[in-house]
Amino acid sequence: MFLVGSAMIDDGVKQAEFSCDLSVCWGACCCLAGARGAPLEDHEVAEIERAFPAVRPYLSERSIGAIRTGGLVEGTPGDYATQCVDNNECVFVSFDGGIATCAFERAYLGGNAHWRKPLSCHLFPIRIRRVGQDFLRYDEIPECHGARARGRAEHVPLYAFLRESLIRKYGEEWYQRFVDHCTG
Repeated sequence: MFLVGSAMIDDGVKQAEFSCDLSVCWGACCCLAGARGAPLEDHEVAEIERAFPAVRPYLSERSIGAIRTGGLVEGTPGDYATQCVDNNECVFVSFDGGIATCAFERAYLGGNAHWRKPLSCHLFPIRIRRVGQDFLRYDEIPECHGARARGRAEHVPLYAFLRESLIRKYGEEWYQRFVDHCTG
């Protein structure tokens, strides 16, 4: 483990190579079975509410029904998450050619929304746990075997793959110190 600023980072983050390969996983990270969706920071609840009108056209009737029944998010302050459809995919999944994609990101990339997606999704496969300070760990799930293989084949360090999202969370200066630690 090592420390950058006030964030404690597991060595797995430094050592992993990773580059998503949707042709292998089909967006499995958006459809993991379980009782909860993507973890949210408290301020992201308002972002989701603001972006929802732009996102709605990308959603299936099944997702819209789940939102009508359970709302956009679940939880309480400090413990929010997106809703899921039948304890499976996130309600904000948009299927495109059988590949699960994020409806927020589709709206953002299409110029219809100003918010890209939940930070926990943008940072995946890094997970952040707050225990007095941020603790970053690499969540190596079986569904991402294609991303690991592609990352190794193309020599893409996880920290480089997640450059934009890490800067979004911690800023450019922090990211440069992080890279210096990983490459030094």
